[in-house]
Amino acid sequence: MTRIRRLRRTASASTSATPAGVPVRDENKEADTSDEDEDDIVKEITRGILKPKTHLEFVPAPSKMLTFKDDTKQKKSALLNPRFRFADMGIGGLDTEFNIIFRRSFASRLYDPDLVRKLGIKHVKGMLLYGSPGCGKTLIARQIGEILATREPKVVNGPEILNRFVGASEENIRNLFLEAEKDQAANGDNADLHLIIFDEIDAITRARGRGGDSTGVGDTIVNQLLSKIDGVNALNNILVIGMTNRKDMIDPALLRPGRLEVHIEVGLPDEKGRQQIFDIHTKAMRESGNLASEVKSEWLATQTKNYSGAEIEGVIRNAASYALFGHIDVTKNGIKPADTKGKNVIVNLSHFQHALEETKPAFGVDEDELRNYLRSEPINYGPEYEALMKTCKVFVDQVRDSPATPLLSVLLEGPNGAGMTTLASKLAMDSDFPYIKVISPDQFVGHSEAKKCADITKIFDDAYRSPLSLIILDNLERLLEYVAVGPRFSQSVLQTLLVLINRIPPTEGRKLLIIGTTSRATLLESLEIVSAFNLVQAVPALTKAEQVKVVLEAIKFPSKVSSEVLSGKCPLPIPIKKLLMVAEMSKQGHDFVDVARFEACLKASGLAPNYEQASSAFQVGRRPQRHHLDSDDDDDN
Repeated sequence: MTRIRRLRRTASASTSATPAGVPVRDENKEADTSDEDEDDIVKEITRGILKPKTHLEFVPAPSKMLTFKDDTKQKKSALLNPRFRFADMGIGGLDTEFNIIFRRSFASRLYDPDLVRKLGIKHVKGMLLYGSPGCGKTLIARQIGEILATREPKVVNGPEILNRFVGASEENIRNLFLEAEKDQAANGDNADLHLIIFDEIDAITRARGRGGDSTGVGDTIVNQLLSKIDGVNALNNILVIGMTNRKDMIDPALLRPGRLEVHIEVGLPDEKGRQQIFDIHTKAMRESGNLASEVKSEWLATQTKNYSGAEIEGVIRNAASYALFGHIDVTKNGIKPADTKGKNVIVNLSHFQHALEETKPAFGVDEDELRNYLRSEPINYGPEYEALMKTCKVFVDQVRDSPATPLLSVLLEGPNGAGMTTLASKLAMDSDFPYIKVISPDQFVGHSEAKKCADITKIFDDAYRSPLSLIILDNLERLLEYVAVGPRFSQSVLQTLLVLINRIPPTEGRKLLIIGTTSRATLLESLEIVSAFNLVQAVPALTKAEQVKVVLEAIKFPSKVSSEVLSGKCPLPIPIKKLLMVAEMSKQGHDFVDVARFEACLKASGLAPNYEQASSAFQVGRRPQRHHLDSDDDDDN
């Protein structure tokens, strides 16, 4: 059937010389029914005249010989909510990420579908938001749903897709796309955008063929999701947003172009971003007058390096709790606030300082471990120590300041007890790097090789997310489980360390300093672990009596004789930790220490020229005889 329809405001139609049965718009009737629907203003007449402004619509009958393409222009719904303002988003430190998201995912959808067809491109159908926990992935997805003036977004937690019945999990995936399928079938390119958000998407999109279950449900869920996003009958009116902390666990086929092709790393906020986050979360208390004027978001941003957005919010809650707790009265009748309205509750700077002491970032400094190694300030025993510290500080400054040094590894080697671990801890504390972690053997006691390798790799992966990171590999020979008998060592841990020590941070602008310590450098050379480090710095023992004298005076050793006399009794070279242990041992039970007691303690510690029994001035029992004493001593650094 053929329809002949006049456009509005055209001349009257004549009723001559037209085929019978062809409906033509009656212009007179149009004037009377201008408010009616345009499709209803038609009239079948026997004849008419085709004029330049006459509009024809061809409605195809079922035929294999002729196909008509409907090019009817329909008014497309607005993509963005006109009432939404970006200033109201409540997201700080993610300006760059939002620019990428809108450029890749929404720019093409703002234009007419005809232009998109002319360019020969397709809309982006999916994006993946990944990164550390608490950095704002879920918040971004939620705000995208607020920005769009489209259908209500479907938010699904990954594990909710799973079902115990056969085929039910795959059906849940199909149901998510059912509404979009119907919309596209009815409206084509003018269909609304359907937003589907998967939180913890790694729970249902594990790499196929690696699952430990025998049902294969995980593989079929991935297959179903792939077919819906980019299958034979793929939809063009969907946007799938996946969020995960473990991008490495997702099936690679889902991450290629045409599927979840936009990968946005939502990392830790920089100083400007942290200031924005503080401004957002303290806006209410500032406007209500409950925030002291001395609290500045600029200062708070400088004190919260490597804090995530969630951790910054936790700091603010903690500070508010201090302010609220200060106005609670404890009486015999119970505990109640002095003023339930809270008019006098003011969150001041001291409250934030206490909150910062309690709330530590997950990607911050391992302060407890460092304090364990650095119980007191290292002793400056002379020019040799000063030269050593100056050289090591150059390494730290090079990583911090040089754009050409994204990775630097330094191995501190010396005799057992020379203070390599203390020196490394001192450098770490003075570096002011936002991410500092210590990898030591005592963290992995009883762990399998696979677990140890996984934990070490995770620490390095976390370091790559920080702009400046420092990792201490303490006591390498123990980390490798090295023993001289055999020799034997952990091949898995060795290969893991060899790879990670030489791996440059994958993200541009991220820098990593690795400091290793060992007292067995000569024995580890055959394992090629020493050559993996960029630099090897020797940490010597005390080699001069003058150095021993300076150390004894620094600790204010209570001696009946001068420190110069006692320093002459010490065998050289002597590790500084051994000397401090002997000094502490000789002070026990005595206000002042004489030469005989000091010598006895030296002998008991194995530092005298021979290993005879200690004198009667200090009975500590007989030390086991050492036969064939060599460098195979297994003491810690």
